[in-house]
Formats: sequence, structure tokens, C-alpha cells
Amino acid sequence: MSSIFRPAVVLFAALTVVTGVAYPLVVTGVAQAIFPAQAGGSLVARDGRPVGSSLIGQAFTSPRYFWGRPSATTPMPNNGAGSGGSNLGPANPALLDAVKGRIAALQALDPANASPIPVDLVTSSASGLDPEISVAAAMYQVNRVAAARRLDAGTVRALVAQQRLSQYAGFFGEPRVNVLALNLALDAQAAPGR
Repeated sequence: MSSIFRPAVVLFAALTVVTGVAYPLVVTGVAQAIFPAQAGGSLVARDGRPVGSSLIGQAFTSPRYFWGRPSATTPMPNNGAGSGGSNLGPANPALLDAVKGRIAALQALDPANASPIPVDLVTSSASGLDPEISVAAAMYQVNRVAAARRLDAGTVRALVAQQRLSQYAGFFGEPRVNVLALNLALDAQAAPGR
């Protein structure tokens, strides 16, 4: 009987060391050596303190800030531990109610804005963690943010243009804006003595 168990235990221990210890250490070491910022979570710091990640969205709710794409993660928005979409289909009344509520919130804070609301401001993504919005979604919010901060809309529009990211590899996807980077640039603009 021991002739059967001994090789099984040795193989189990060997595979545990290889796949549970050696492999993760090698992958982590290579990632830290080649992509240290990404391996560390792509953290963004302000005044030497991390304020977020450039890869995970944050729930900005103040009218003074640009809002990102709504998040369907639970129990809180942009929860990396609960990444996932709402799984509500287009015919589901709960999805329609959520979209109507988001439209109403956007219109309540900027009633003079007659522009069409970009879809990424009222629908959540499959991951629920999107850090970026379309340029159209950022431009839609310019007047609200400018009014809340008592800034010229042209100044805020110029910040959006400065923060605009082009397509991946020049042709994948659409131009976009990282919401955290835009809001940090907005804070820096509002506080020139920094």
C-alpha cells in the first residue's frame, strides 16, 4: 500500500512547490522587472499618497468632477473583488429603470444641456471597473463641471482635449479619457499654487 501512496504524496508535494510557489514567484519577479508600475497596480499618487489606479474606475459623484461609467459591481461601485456586469438583458425592465434614473440624474444637474447623452454615461460595462469614458461622454459633462467649479467652459474643454488618449495601437477602439487623470488635472488647474 505504501508503494502507491508514497509516489502520490511526492508528486503532490513536487507539484505544489512548482505550481504553488516557484511559478508565482517567477511570474511576479518577471512582472516586477519588466512592468513595475503595472505589476504594482498602476497606482496614481498625489502628494506622495496613492489616490487610485489608472486601471480601475472610481465612483465620482460630486458635480465638480467628471463621472465615469456606471458600475454594476456589488456591494459597492468599482469593487475589484466583485468585478462583473449586471447581466440585465436589453428587454429587462430593471435595466430600463436604471438607465432612466441615470438620465434623470444627469439632466437634473445640467438641465440646459440638450446634447444627446452618450451611452457610456448611462450603461455599465461588462467588468464594472472601466477607468475611461468616451471623449463624447467627457465633453457632455464639461458645462456641468465648469459651472460647479466656476471655471470657463473653454478651460475645462481644453483639459479634456489634453487628457484625450488615442486608439490602442492607432486603430483599436475609440479615443477615450481616463476619468481619474482628468479629475486630477482639473484639481491641479483649480489650485495653481500646488
